[in-house]
Order: sequence, then C-alpha cells, then structure tokens
Amino acid sequence: MEVSDFVKWLVPFHLVQFTWVGSPLIRRRSRYLLTETQREKMRVACRFNADVMDFIRPHVQPGVTTGKLDELIHDYTLDHGHTPACLGYPGDKFPFPNSCCISVNDIICHGIPGDYELRPGDIANVDLTSIVDGWHGDQSETFLIGMVDAHVRDVTQCAFDSLYLAIEAIHPDCPISNIGEAIVEHVAQHYPGFGVVDKYIGHGIGQRFHQPPNIPHVPNRQSRQERLAPGMCFTIEPMINGGTSDTKCDRSDGWTVRTTDGAVSAQFEHTLLMTETGVEIMTRTQTGPQAGHTFQ
Repeated sequence: MEVSDFVKWLVPFHLVQFTWVGSPLIRRRSRYLLTETQREKMRVACRFNADVMDFIRPHVQPGVTTGKLDELIHDYTLDHGHTPACLGYPGDKFPFPNSCCISVNDIICHGIPGDYELRPGDIANVDLTSIVDGWHGDQSETFLIGMVDAHVRDVTQCAFDSLYLAIEAIHPDCPISNIGEAIVEHVAQHYPGFGVVDKYIGHGIGQRFHQPPNIPHVPNRQSRQERLAPGMCFTIEPMINGGTSDTKCDRSDGWTVRTTDGAVSAQFEHTLLMTETGVEIMTRTQTGPQAGHTFQ
C-alpha cells in the first residue's frame, strides 16, 4: 500500500509519510484505540483467520499448485460466511487477483497464486487476511516444502525468531522502535549476511486492512517517537532475505516483490493487540509452530 493513503499493502518504506508527535493524526489517535467491545470483534476475526491457516497447513505439500491452495482458502472462507480481504484489493496498476498471497523462494511478499507446483526444497509463505463482521485478521507463515538445504532453513528460522523476539520486546506505551531494534540486533548477531527488508513494513489493522501506526522492522526516527498505546492493534511481519535486503517489484503485475540477488526470503506475521498489561497474540494457531520452535 502507498503509505500516504494506505492503498498498497506492506507499506513501501520510502513512501512513508512520517507522523510526528503533535500532528493531527497523533491528536486523533483515539480513533485507533479499540474499546473492549471492538477488541472482542478483532479477536473473533483473528481466531477465524488462524483457523484458515490451520485448515490450509496440511495441504501445503510437494505437488500442489499455489493456485489450488488459493482456491481452497477462498472456498473455506466463503463457506464460513466471511470474506478474503486480499481479493480485489486495490493496487497501483491492478487489483489483487486472488484470495491470498503465496510467495515462493525468492519472492518476498505479494506473490500471486497460479500454476506453480511446489517442489521439495522450496519454501512458501502463505499470507492470509479475513474480514469477519467488518473486522480484519491478518497473518502469514512460511512453510518448508519437503527437505530443504541448511541455508533455506536458516533464513526461515531467522524470520520466525525475529517475529517472536520483536513481540517479546514490546509492552504498553513502549516505542515502536523496540520492534526493529530487536530484529536488527538478532540478525546481526546470529545471521550476519542476511538482510532485514526495510522497504515493506507492518501496519495498524482493524476495520480497515491498513491504518496507522506504521510498524517498521528496522528502527527509524518515526518509530522512536511513536508509542504502542493500550488499545492499538497492529501487525509485526519481518521479512528476512538470505542475502541483500534490496527488493524489486515485478512491473508486469504490479504486485510480486522479489529479492534483487535471487536469494530466498522468509516471513512470519501475527496480528497483535497491545493491552493495558501486555501484548496479546490474536492470530495464534492451534497446529502451527509456536514460540521457541526449531525448524528441522
């Protein structure tokens, strides 16, 4: 989404319009602080979205096409009376044509499902967003397809651990920069040579798919000034590349974002609620990997 009006997802960082303390947006921040009734509506939406992820998990196997996975997700969502938020989502050139994003290997995000058949050694990120009674649940998970090599597994592990370290680093009224600082420190210490994507970031979420606050995965001046107040709902979704952090968007479809050097990329995402006592993971699955998981 172009950050200026939130019409393109996983905000391109260079398009972020910074929001400083004292701006009209900060003074209207209460618009984005959920009441208890609204929080419960978000919980319902996020629980369903997690159910969709658990539903699709056993189908993400060698031999299945990404288009078939999208079809299954689409039908499951509609069969339960809800709406896939990705389908028809507006972009710079074209609306998004499918009900989810599936990004394979060197695709960082916004992968368009199609005829590609998953093969042993691949990794595939499945990014789901559901609309339930007007509220959005959003998450993604990277799957190992069969046996993968050590480098691919390390990229996936790094992205997974980065998400949970970022979650552990935040608390009520903390700077948003705690998120990026935890991720950058972890990657630099344990995975030198990997890149943390800074051009695409997380976002606030609620009745709108994308809204303030911006959630960068690399700290910057804006994120050091803005804070995570109780009632804020947002995503953390670090994208880790197995090489440079540089990205390129496919001009032919206006969506598919790849690594510039062809290295693999992995991502994990949760929707989170900051409460008065701490952070709540709203899209926690029943059968997926939990904090501390080691990929084999």
